[in-house]
Amino acid sequence: MNKYLILYNPLSQKGRGLRRAKKAEAFFEGAEVTFEDITKIRDVAAFIRDVPADTGVILTGGDGTLSRTMDALYGQELGRDLLYFGAGSGNDFLRDIGKSAKDAPFSINQYMENLPLVKVNGLSMRFINGVGLGLDGFVCEEVNRAHTEGKEISYGAVALKGVVWKYKPLRATVTVDGDVQSYDKVWLAPVMFGSYFGGGFRMAPRQSRNDPGHLVTSIVVHDVGRFAAIFRLMQVKSGKGELLKSFASYRTGRHVIAEFDSPCAFQIDGETIPNVTRYEVFAGEA
Repeated sequence: MNKYLILYNPLSQKGRGLRRAKKAEAFFEGAEVTFEDITKIRDVAAFIRDVPADTGVILTGGDGTLSRTMDALYGQELGRDLLYFGAGSGNDFLRDIGKSAKDAPFSINQYMENLPLVKVNGLSMRFINGVGLGLDGFVCEEVNRAHTEGKEISYGAVALKGVVWKYKPLRATVTVDGDVQSYDKVWLAPVMFGSYFGGGFRMAPRQSRNDPGHLVTSIVVHDVGRFAAIFRLMQVKSGKGELLKSFASYRTGRHVIAEFDSPCAFQIDGETIPNVTRYEVFAGEA
């Protein structure tokens, strides 16, 4: 093809979404390239279907943009390949499939199938990496607020601040395929479809989006002091996720219900919803 339309999110990569999207042009030297702000498109599936067949379509953005777009396109027949070029701050989806933000745009059609569904506060959404209540929601909420204000801040720095003094562990009950377990002093209670979240934290090293049963992994980090939590989470950030097992519960299944005793921030692929006490996840279709 010698024509490409690039869909970009101007808010990605701390407000540098368009600048990052323009880097994709380097992979299509000599081609005619146009840009469209995806946040202004009401029906993304219909928009993509209306693009002429001789024009390739490329989505750019981070995990949040990718997640929202895949949710909007889920179950839709596009009749074409949709390419993706990473342009976010975290890029956990790229890590999980063995790619990076330096790679050329590639087709993501195969990744739009069998996505898990989360129901929270009256909303139903598909997600690509993970969702959760607790410290992860707190971190994403703080990072997103800082980026909106034009400030540079890392997930790791906010996580450290949260563990040291700002986040208070809560009590939670998590049900996986009917098996009910209650926990005290809960720091995190995510459900993972990929293995990474939070910009490189490999929370679920054994979780695979390619699992033939499309199972998800429920993780509950609980009953650990602040300083031990700091040490262990930094080990996870460095790739030693298995070390979490000493103070975390890992369960796989198809249906997860997580309930907290007090409201806190919920995150879905890095985007947040405030004041959540309960969420429910259903694994993708078999």
